[in-house]
Amino acid sequence: MTSRSLSDASGAPAAINAFLRGIERRSAVFAELQCGNAAAGDAALAAAMRAFHAGAGRTPMSQWPQRFWGLLLATPMLRRAQPLPARTDALAALGRIGHGPRAALLLRLAAGLGEADAAAALGIAPATYRLALQRALPRRADGGADAETWRALAMAVQSAIRTLPPQRLAHLARLRETALQPAPAGAMRAPRATAPTAGVRALPSRRRTLALGASATLCVAALAATFLWSPPQPESPGAGPRIRKVSLPEAEAPAARYDAHTALLSDRDFELLLDAGDEPVYRQLDFYSWYAAQAAQATTAMPVVGNAAVPAQDATPEPETSDAAL
Repeated sequence: MTSRSLSDASGAPAAINAFLRGIERRSAVFAELQCGNAAAGDAALAAAMRAFHAGAGRTPMSQWPQRFWGLLLATPMLRRAQPLPARTDALAALGRIGHGPRAALLLRLAAGLGEADAAAALGIAPATYRLALQRALPRRADGGADAETWRALAMAVQSAIRTLPPQRLAHLARLRETALQPAPAGAMRAPRATAPTAGVRALPSRRRTLALGASATLCVAALAATFLWSPPQPESPGAGPRIRKVSLPEAEAPAARYDAHTALLSDRDFELLLDAGDEPVYRQLDFYSWYAAQAAQATTAMPVVGNAAVPAQDATPEPETSDAAL
């Protein structure tokens, strides 16, 4: 069964409207927390909605999430790395995370994407996405993962999504309705130039589309590069290399040891120790095995000719003697 696209679906506008309406809260909070400004985040969201609506009919529905979030991340407002404003709530931990790892973290907490869709939206491999998540995890002073801060951050993101004010929701609805409106008829046609300019030629529609797609791909690739590079941390003048040392605790005594009785019972030669009288036989068991095999060959049955038994000839030939020995 192939993935369904909108090229043959009669309810295309309704499907796109339902999809955008279902993610507008999460995408608004995602964009605001990623760039640090609600107005800039809404502008990025409006641009991503328009771009998604333009190409949704050629994209399978199963790929809609990764396409939408990839378009949102590719907007200039979210692609530009800048420090977040200071906060005093649980969301303050986002300001201590780099731009790229923060996007990976918010794709999990705000967008609710799985590993494969989040990696596809960022244009990176799943292994690289897992590395970005590890870099984004809150850490304690000793370098271990801070589970309490992680849970508080996840709850704060979900609370921000649920408690958007009605005015903001109405504004998001207007952005969605505007994005879904068809382009004016005049905007679909290229303006006719009154006088051609020498050396300047309008790009064909197909080439322009390819150029836009290539620029979006480069934007996503530039964002993915931020996962593998961390800006150097400022150090105080004269400070040596930042090396953290942790002393290991002293080794504890074992909980229990074998006593003499248990050691005897667990010995691999326990049967030999139990019957010490036959120890010489056990020690030369290979010799007695060979001797028994030779004795069995010597007592083989003699061949019978008629009614008389003919002794079997010795298989060992007599030694030859030379004339010099005589």
